[in-house]
Amino acid sequence: MAGKSIPSFAGTGRRKTAVARVRLKPGTGKIVVNGKEADSYFSRETLSIMIRMPLQVTDQVGKLDITAKCEGGGPAAQAGALRHGIARALISLDAENRPSLAKAGLLTRDPREVERKKYGQAGARRRFQFSKR
Repeated sequence: MAGKSIPSFAGTGRRKTAVARVRLKPGTGKIVVNGKEADSYFSRETLSIMIRMPLQVTDQVGKLDITAKCEGGGPAAQAGALRHGIARALISLDAENRPSLAKAGLLTRDPREVERKKYGQAGARRRFQFSKR
C-alpha cells in the first residue's frame, strides 16, 4: 500500500481566451507552467510579478509549489488566467483567504473579450476610408 498522499488544491482561471488549470501543494515555492519554470515561460518580468500577486496578498510566498497547465490566448492572457487560477486555488486551500484576495481584486474574472470584426468594416469598429467622390 502506498504512503500518505500530499493534499493538493485546484483552481481554474480564465482571461480572454486563455484557460489555466492550477494545482497547489505544500512545498518550497516552485512554480511550473506547462513543464517549464514560470520565469522562463513568461519572458516579461511584469508577468512573473503578476502571477505571484495572490501569493503575496495571502502571505504564501515560498510555502506552496504550483503546477499549472495554460492553454489559449497570448502570454499576458495566460498570466492573467494563471493569477486568477492561483487565487481560486488559495480559497480551496483556506476559505479565510477570500476577503484579502477579493479586496485585491484577484477573484474577479476579467470580462473583456475581443470584439468580433463586422462585415463592411476594416475591423470591429474601424470603418473603411470614406470617399465622397
